[in-house]
Amino acid sequence: MQDGARLAGELIEIAVRVGPETSVRRSVQAAFAVRDVAFEALEAQAAAASGGAQKSGALGRVSPPALLRRVLEKLGATYIKLGQFVASSPSLFPAEYVEEMGKLLDSAEAVPWETVKRTVEKELGRPLGEVYSYVDPEPLATASVAQVHRATLKATGREVVIKVQKPGVGELLEADLSFVLVVAKLLEFLSPGLERTSLSAIVADIQATMRDECDFRKEATNMEDFARFLREQGLDAVATVPEVVRSASSTRVLTMERMEGVPLVDLEGIRGVSDDPEATLVAALNTWLLSVLSNDFFHADVHAGNLLVLQDGRVAFIDFGIVGRISPGVWGALQALAEAASVGDSRRMAESLAAIGATDGSVDLDAFARDIDGVMRGIEQVNRDIDVTVVQGPGGAAATVEARLSADDQAVNSLLLDVVGTAERNGVRFPREFGLLLKQALYFDRYISLLAPDLAPLQDERVMLGRRPGGQATPTDYYN
Repeated sequence: MQDGARLAGELIEIAVRVGPETSVRRSVQAAFAVRDVAFEALEAQAAAASGGAQKSGALGRVSPPALLRRVLEKLGATYIKLGQFVASSPSLFPAEYVEEMGKLLDSAEAVPWETVKRTVEKELGRPLGEVYSYVDPEPLATASVAQVHRATLKATGREVVIKVQKPGVGELLEADLSFVLVVAKLLEFLSPGLERTSLSAIVADIQATMRDECDFRKEATNMEDFARFLREQGLDAVATVPEVVRSASSTRVLTMERMEGVPLVDLEGIRGVSDDPEATLVAALNTWLLSVLSNDFFHADVHAGNLLVLQDGRVAFIDFGIVGRISPGVWGALQALAEAASVGDSRRMAESLAAIGATDGSVDLDAFARDIDGVMRGIEQVNRDIDVTVVQGPGGAAATVEARLSADDQAVNSLLLDVVGTAERNGVRFPREFGLLLKQALYFDRYISLLAPDLAPLQDERVMLGRRPGGQATPTDYYN
């Protein structure tokens, strides 16, 4: 009875906070989304049955994860973010759902310029012309939560970009996630066995994460803290982060230095700005590793679009909406894992991974070690996915060879699922933060196969792996 009364109180509190109008509106939208996807599924099945596999639409082979993905895409911002959380958390969710959520399209129609202008002026409390001498009305990029515009500051003439949150997104996220939390709590109440899965705790974690992502002041603080970390470690000569313009930023508007560069997977582009692509990669890798070891947080979304090589050869880390933190209790196991990996000791790797994760009982470390050997061989094989193209120069000029890495989210997620699946089969379940950490490490492993195929990061003395710096680091310590 007490549990039921407490749950009723929580549900009433959530309902009051969200409001009846929003709840009814989103319920109707959810019903229409489910209806539309059901029709798509029936059409796909009919097309497949009649031999029209090529016409089976976006769903392809109908499966529960695919159906859920389409529903989430139709419901928009909150549910796309929810799916992305699933894709980035293979230690929490079934593999087939993690893989399918990795296909989510975080794209949306751009908000009209006049709406963007009103949002910026309301947030900054000033007319647009007092802050910027120019703003491109066409967005540079747009997604479900925000869109980005090029601009020029009026006071200094500095070129910047403005990240503007779409109207109502924050409130919609709060309403939707509150509804999801209600469902989770009801399921746990009706099926007490579900409490062992920590379902409501996972939803609460998602809610906290998304609230942070919608507060651009926190992203701005992350960027400033990371810039300070670079300066204190003497790494600002090889890495950088966009400078935040605080006077033109708020909860829903983030103005920052515009950075022009080439993605870390564009070998030819990097050769145009760096004499030594391998050293550039080592700089990026060491900067990230040092942030894991020595900073309060690490960048938890280092896909190629968020790592740019600038004209001066420095590596720019951009988009700090998602960061990760490793608890002190995991440090020793992480260092032992890195040391074991550097000498190929799969038994010690198994011991370290078991120490990092939660276990329900004893772990057969010998069997776990054998499985780890198999995963490592799989990673080595996947790292050969490099696209090489011969491009003929204009007017009969000499041809050049361009290489790019197929380092998309799905490939990295597949590797991550192998690691997590191997651990779970051996009775080890990793915390989400370790999954985030491991995913970023796998991104860098893929970049190595393109920019420095002969680099052995676990043995190379330039790579600061598994060693906490004894004092302040300098670029010379790691890149020469």
